[in-house]
Amino acid sequence: MAHARRFVNHPGAKEALPSALIYAPEDDKNPPMRGLPLVVASTIIANSSLAQKLLWTNAKFGRPGLTPGLNGQLWRFQPNVIPLADGTSIESMIALSPELTKPQPADLAGRFYSVADYHELYKSGEVTPLRVAEALLPLIRRDIEPQSKYAVAWIQTNVDEVLAAAKASTERWAAGTPRGILDGVPFGVKDDIAVKGFVSTMGMKVDHSEPYFNQPQTESVWPVQKLQEAGAILMGKMNQHEIGMDTTGCNLSTGTATNWYNPSYYPGGSSSGAGSALSGGLVPIAVGTDAGGSMRIPPAFCGVYGLKPTHNRTCTRNSTMCVIGPMCPTVADLTVAYRIMSQPNPQDQTQSLFALSTPPSPSSSSSTKKYLGICSEWIARATPEVRAVFDAAVHHLTATMGYETVDIKLAYLSQGQLAHAAICLAEGADEAKTRTRDPARWLQLLSHPNRILLGMGSQTPAGEYLRYGQIRNVIMQHMAFLYEKYPGLLVLSPTTPIAGWPVKSGDDAYGFSEGNTSIMNMTYAWYANMCGCPAVTCPAGYVDPKQGKGKLPVGLMAMAEWGEEEQLLAFAGDVEGYLNGAYPGGRLRPEQWADVIGMARERGEGGI
Repeated sequence: MAHARRFVNHPGAKEALPSALIYAPEDDKNPPMRGLPLVVASTIIANSSLAQKLLWTNAKFGRPGLTPGLNGQLWRFQPNVIPLADGTSIESMIALSPELTKPQPADLAGRFYSVADYHELYKSGEVTPLRVAEALLPLIRRDIEPQSKYAVAWIQTNVDEVLAAAKASTERWAAGTPRGILDGVPFGVKDDIAVKGFVSTMGMKVDHSEPYFNQPQTESVWPVQKLQEAGAILMGKMNQHEIGMDTTGCNLSTGTATNWYNPSYYPGGSSSGAGSALSGGLVPIAVGTDAGGSMRIPPAFCGVYGLKPTHNRTCTRNSTMCVIGPMCPTVADLTVAYRIMSQPNPQDQTQSLFALSTPPSPSSSSSTKKYLGICSEWIARATPEVRAVFDAAVHHLTATMGYETVDIKLAYLSQGQLAHAAICLAEGADEAKTRTRDPARWLQLLSHPNRILLGMGSQTPAGEYLRYGQIRNVIMQHMAFLYEKYPGLLVLSPTTPIAGWPVKSGDDAYGFSEGNTSIMNMTYAWYANMCGCPAVTCPAGYVDPKQGKGKLPVGLMAMAEWGEEEQLLAFAGDVEGYLNGAYPGGRLRPEQWADVIGMARERGEGGI
């Protein structure tokens, strides 16, 4: 049957051929490289198109083009499916209901400070935005000595602008004219996002001989603008994996952010600074980007929440994969941040078309089935300890929360992931070339691992890129078929198949290249980027580590139909209830969590 909702660029519902639904994963054969062998290899590869092509072939990036049944398929490059408004509503944002502005119980296990906590304290006058900013700045500044242990999660901050914004917010609260729940709330922005007055260094080593590193942005992206207009205080730009091209967060140029649950593991990437700062308690909102799990893998590794919106939902970007969205310590914070960030921008002819995402109706929740689609052979790729956490959460959702599981098949799980990786590398290589005046020098600006990755990406033939677009079209049509067959379907999986990525001795010398683990770590995350659907990650449990001290969080991920972010947020609320109320021991908080509000209280009326 036809979809009752109106969309622009909807792919049409069409079940994929049986051959496309066969999942037969193979072990990857990308050679891991560390230390001096990595340096030598990257030097050769950066200067040899033949070596780049050999690695491209070894990575099996030509395999998707050999997929049977693609002849006649349409090419689909942008997954920009837009649910249209009905023309009767003039609202720009779903109102913030009272439960979103109410702090969590003070005695809740593993409690993180939320937006509501800041709001209540500002309202009472017990703490001011200025005191919070003054308490935070010494923790995040990279230009002072000694540096705080939390500072590596950040790259840049403008102290004068932070203090000016905090003073203005404090004055609004004193006058009884705050702008809303976010007034005075601190937040951070990933370094690859345009923010007025900052150079988007993207986690790279700054080279002032290149004009790129001397040209601050003249305007902030729309989602950041909306947060600031709501009174939130931008504390600075956050660390990341260099140019976003891996899932660990290991960065030799800007430092590697800490996973505060267990510092012997990486915080995840590429939004590593966001994951670290959130798990460390520094801010309740971080704005990141996601082209292959970068706003879901770090939150999963760091025990917080991340929402990858529908493609182009918060703003239009020059990418067929990447979106901007929020990461937060609670679902209420995630909801508040998402609603404010996704307001329609009248100057953006694509983003402004989106209908408001609306929460599921409470009145129909008892009569409407809540489907959880599970692709069993896909889930089987996860480690036993991750599957155990996944299974326990699914059992709770189906036994007590009214969800029903359905077995589903997904299209091109193997071929599609290879296509996704190749597209990201090809687009990354093209963008990297714009950052230098010398066409022969573009790879020299990057770390050794990224010289290898983008060198490979630069060898992607146009014909293969077209085939990737055909695979994307089949995937999107099949997803539309599933959403039509099971209205309200959520495709459920772990966020990552592994519980954390362990740090190895020597990683901080030259970095490392482990393509096999990188591909495996994105087993589940890539699908939402390829088809443009929204997805959310939620902490669902913890497992024992293989090294270091501290339990490792495990994320549960759900993917919804285009435009259904609010359905995902409602689901995340159910998972949050499970973790807080039913999971043995409840939510955990890192031992070295920073009590920012406590520090602000201690400052009293003192200066910075």
